[in-house]
This record gives sequence, C-alpha cells and structure tokens, in this order.
Amino acid sequence: MASLLMNYSSTFLISILFMLLMSMQCESHLSSTFYRKSCPNALDTIRKGIRSAVSRERRMAASLIRLHFHDCFVKGCDASILLDDAPLVISEKNAINNFNSIRGYEVIDTVKSQLEKICPGVVSCADIVSVAARDASVAVGGPTWKVRLGRRDSSTATLTIPEVERNLPSFRDSLDRLISLFNSKGLSARDMVALSGSHTIGQASCVTFRDRIYNNQSDIDVGFAKTRRRRCPVDGGDGNLAPLDLVTPNSFDNNYFKILKQKKGLLESDQILFSGGSTDDIVDKYSKNPSRFKSDFAAAMVRMGNISPLTGSQGQIRRVCSVVN
Repeated sequence: MASLLMNYSSTFLISILFMLLMSMQCESHLSSTFYRKSCPNALDTIRKGIRSAVSRERRMAASLIRLHFHDCFVKGCDASILLDDAPLVISEKNAINNFNSIRGYEVIDTVKSQLEKICPGVVSCADIVSVAARDASVAVGGPTWKVRLGRRDSSTATLTIPEVERNLPSFRDSLDRLISLFNSKGLSARDMVALSGSHTIGQASCVTFRDRIYNNQSDIDVGFAKTRRRRCPVDGGDGNLAPLDLVTPNSFDNNYFKILKQKKGLLESDQILFSGGSTDDIVDKYSKNPSRFKSDFAAAMVRMGNISPLTGSQGQIRRVCSVVN
C-alpha cells in the first residue's frame, strides 16, 4: 500500500512539474522586446495607428480593448477573432456575442498593412491586437503596461458558434457564471471585476439593456431607468446606443464603480458585481481608490494576454489578418 501511494505521489508530482514547465516554456517565448531587432519600429507604428483611430472616434478605445478580450477568451490570444468565413474557418465574428457588436477590425487591418510595408511577415495580428488594447487604454487616460510579445496567429478557427458563445460572457450572466468563466481562463474574481471596469468607456445597444430598464424593480435607480428609456423604447430601436458610464463616458476612470454603488449599472452583468454578492467589497474599494483600480486592471490585462498564446513554430504570421496564409 505504501509503495502504491509513493508511486501515485511521484506520478502526480511529475505531472504538476510537467505542466509548470510547459507554462514556463510558453511564457519564455513572450517578451516585451520580441521585435527589437526584427522590426524595431513595430510598437511605434502600432501606437501611432491606434492614437489616430481613437482621435477620430473616442469610442474606438473601448472597442479595441473589447476586441482583445473576445479574442483571448476563445482558444487563447491568437487573432482567431479576425478571421472571415472560409472553407476551413468558422468565423467567430458570427457568434451572437460578436455579431454587429465587436468593432475595430479595420483599425487592426490598417496597422497590419503599415507593418507589412516595413517588416513583411514579421509582426503577428495577435500581437497587434494585444498592443492596440494597451495603446487604446493610454489614449483615453487609462493605465499602461508592458505587453509581452511573440504570439503567433492561428491558422484556422474551428469552434462551432455555440462553443464560441459558451466561452464569452453575456450581458445576462449571473455572478457565479462570470466568476466561473473567468476562473476557467486562469483569472480571479478580482481580475474579472477589474477588467469589467473597462466599461467606464464605451457604449451598449438598447437590446442588451432593455429588460433591465423596463422589468427590473429592485436593483436599478428609478431616475436612471427613466433616462435610459428615452432612447430605448419597448419596441424597436434595438441598435440605439447608450454610454456604459453616463457621467464620464470618454475617460478611463473609476466612475464605473461609483455608478454601480448607485444602482446605475447599464447591463445586468454590470450591476451584478454590486448586488450583495462576493464582489461588492472589490467594487467598493475601486470606487474609492482609482490608482488601485488602474493598477489591478493593468495586471489583469497582462494575465489575460497570456491566455494560451501560440508561440515558436505554432500557427503562422498572417500577412492579412482576416485570411489564413
């Protein structure tokens, strides 16, 4: 019996060490200086492209952060979300969480085209998406962070649409569902709340918050609901937009957490973060400490950017982000 237990323990320990080694190997391929020699102007080119896009449309900052998030949560940060439908590709763009919702594809395409002129076949679309999210945050007053680079692009996207949707949060998700989903990606409840704070910028369409402003009687401010109904009728107007943060919709700050405490979260999945559950304390801390929020947000973005990247000889470097080579 003792021998059996010893063998089991040894096997278990070896398995754990193997997983840690694989994780370390994966991380070792990512480096903030990855393009220092192969494309020294890569980061500056991306930064200028993102700054230009955000200056034309402030909302684009939120869209680029969300694009990175939706890419990483489905099979890892591999730019699969950028692929169009093809014989061997089931485009993630058609998932209900993404269709007519995810934006910024053309911004990434423009930057990629510029990079192909100076460093053809070098900088991956996955890395462009990752850096674009960071630069978009900075462009609207948000935090910065070191982006680890060296991701490669997926050569296909084969998950079915329902599988894609199961890997992405919904505006109707419960707190338990949100925590469980983020945990499955290696992210904590604190990471989840911090990342949700990106809703301090951006907008949502009427169809995503109609039920909340008309049918909710307990955890929504009456005056707030009345205001939001002006551009979101009971019937029609599904695409009408409203800011997720009514007070400072174009600035990356901690006001999102303040409005949750006032029961003015626009989406059900926003307000659920402050509704008597386990994340109330995190929301309260962020509402009082903007520096802590921004610091935690940056750290969470780094962790999210490390979700299952393709490195080394895996995948490819696409020359056009929407098409496999």
